Amino acid sequence: MPSLTEPKLIAGNANLPLARSIARRMSLYRGVDQGLVDARVERFNDGEIFVEVFENVRGEDMFIIQPTSNPANDNLMELLIIADALRRSSASRITAVIPYFGYARQDRRTKARTPISAKLVANMLTGAGIERILTMDLHAAQIQGFFDIPVDNLYASPIFALDVQTQFKQQMADLMVVSPDVGGVARARELAKRINAPLSIVDKRREKPGEVAEMTVIGDVTDKICLIVDDICDTAGTLCKAAQVLLDNGAREVHSYISHGVMSGPAVERVSNSVMKSLVITDSIQPTPEILATPNIRVVPTAPIFTQAILNIWNGTSVSSLFEDKTLRPIYESLYHMD
Repeated sequence: MPSLTEPKLIAGNANLPLARSIARRMSLYRGVDQGLVDARVERFNDGEIFVEVFENVRGEDMFIIQPTSNPANDNLMELLIIADALRRSSASRITAVIPYFGYARQDRRTKARTPISAKLVANMLTGAGIERILTMDLHAAQIQGFFDIPVDNLYASPIFALDVQTQFKQQMADLMVVSPDVGGVARARELAKRINAPLSIVDKRREKPGEVAEMTVIGDVTDKICLIVDDICDTAGTLCKAAQVLLDNGAREVHSYISHGVMSGPAVERVSNSVMKSLVITDSIQPTPEILATPNIRVVPTAPIFTQAILNIWNGTSVSSLFEDKTLRPIYESLYHMD
C-alpha cells in the first residue's frame, strides 16, 4: 500500500546542487511539483547554526539531504539541528540522506586511546530523532551495525559499470579492475563481476599513517587498461602512486573510479599532473570549480539513484532492487545510451 503521507525534501548547505537535482527528478517521476521545503539554515555571528522551517511538515515523511563532507563538523551540526527542528514540528518520519558519510574512516580502534568516531556520530544522529539513514558506499560496511535504525547503503559500482560499458565499449576484453589495497578487494570485485573483467591488487605497506613506503602489484597487468576502484580519494597521493606503479608493471592505461571525491589539499593538482587518463567521481560531495575545470576528472550524477531510493523508501518498496542492472539502467538511460 502506498504511504498516506507526502515525501518532502529539505536540504542543508553541504550540497545544494545535488538536493535540487533530486527535487527536479522527483517532480518528473511523480508528476507534481516537488521543490525543496522552504527553510533557512544560517549562522549567528559567532558561528552557531540556526534553522527555521517555513512550511508545515506535521505528519509528513521528511528527507534531509546533507552529506557530512568538508567542513565536516559544520555540515554534521546542520544535519542534527535540521532533524531536531523537524522532530519538534511533528514530522511523521525523518530520514537522513547522507550521500557521503563523514567520520566513516574512524570505524575501529587501530591503537590504544583512540575513538570510534563513526559510532559517536551514529549515536548523535539517532539522538536527534532521525529514524532512517540513506547513504552511499560506506567506508566500512560494519558501520550499519552502529545504528539501531534501518540503514540503506547504496553502491556506486552499478553506476560505474554503466559508465565503463559506455566509455570502453570497444575495449571490454582489455580491462583489468584494480583494488588499491587489500581492504578494498570486495568493492573492486563487485565492479569486476559486473563488467566481467579480471581483478588485480596493489598491495601497499605503510611506515606510518599517510605515507606509503612500498607498493607491489599482485596479478599480471601487462598491456591491460587498468581501472582502479576505491571509495574515497582524499589527497590523491596513494591513488597517483598506484597508477604509476601499474604503468611501471606494463599496464597500457590507468583510469580510476572513486565513489567520493573528497579531493582535499593538493589532490586536484596531483590528479591533473598524474599518469591517469581519467578519474571518475560521483557528486556525493559537491565538486569544486577546480575539479570541474580539470580535463581528466569526470563527475557522474547520483541524483537518479538517490531519487528512486527515496521514492522506494516512501512507498515501502525494495531499495536493494536498485543494485540490479535491469532496474538501474532505465533511470540512467538519458546519460548512458546502450543497445
